[in-house]
Amino acid sequence: MALRLCALPTRCTAQHQITSPEPLRPLGFISRRRPTLERAKRSVVDEKRKRGGVRVRSSLEVETVGGGTETLIGQVTEVDKDTFWPIVNGAGDKTVVLDMYTQWCGPCKVIAPKFQELSKEYLDVVFLKLDCNQENRPLAKELGIKVVPTFKILKGGKVMKEVTGAKIDDLVAGIEAVRSS
Repeated sequence: MALRLCALPTRCTAQHQITSPEPLRPLGFISRRRPTLERAKRSVVDEKRKRGGVRVRSSLEVETVGGGTETLIGQVTEVDKDTFWPIVNGAGDKTVVLDMYTQWCGPCKVIAPKFQELSKEYLDVVFLKLDCNQENRPLAKELGIKVVPTFKILKGGKVMKEVTGAKIDDLVAGIEAVRSS
């Protein structure tokens, strides 16, 4: 038997008895699987990766280039360690904006809808999202992420600007500066 403070949203300070045959684990170490739909999308992307590559155009068309990931201009494309560089290299001289986030980050969740709106506003820019989870840690380390959210603005495969934190005005200014260069 173990004692644990109540995790109810009503700030309960009472202690409740929890009887369980298993010892309690800290909440931070509970693993969660991706939703079934997301796993299905990932398997479709993996299948397409085997067939072709990714090439990015500036319209609302879906294209496939180097890594097999579909990139839709006017929307944010989820990438991982395997699909990021092929998309960036396939973008050529187009500006690429990468949102590096985590599932548990509050500011990341707040700025996500604004990032989506920017993708609809700037149709000549490729918008990508990278979940900095355990699977993508090598890429996050390669890109030098220190805090989330971090936005990397790339052009020609090179990082031109970086914006840390949920600062939409700084992000827009960075996009404008890189687009005009």
